[in-house]
Amino acid sequence: MGLAQYADDGFFSPRKIAAALRTTSEEIARSAGLGRDAIQRKERLHSDKTQRRLREVTEIINKVEPRFGSALMAYAWYRSEPLPGFSGMTAMQLVRDGRAMDVLDYIDAVDAGVHA
Repeated sequence: MGLAQYADDGFFSPRKIAAALRTTSEEIARSAGLGRDAIQRKERLHSDKTQRRLREVTEIINKVEPRFGSALMAYAWYRSEPLPGFSGMTAMQLVRDGRAMDVLDYIDAVDAGVHA
């Protein structure tokens, strides 16, 4: 999936992300470590933190989508699969803790043939 399909007027849209992943905007917010207020108030939705978290979620899902065959399956992996080397934490838990770069680095290492 292209990142542009998740955007609305140049901003990541929780509604569009949720539609693509067949879930709710509130669930997308929780998956990104954001509160409901962050996606309901326009000024919060357009804030750097909210947009960064939404971008991180979409980047991770887009990066693993080819491996799983669909964005929906990639999202299921993101939410539920513990990552080796991260004390049993999932990609979602790491993103919520502000460690999205660790997840992206892990995916790159696996893609390069390095087993974590």
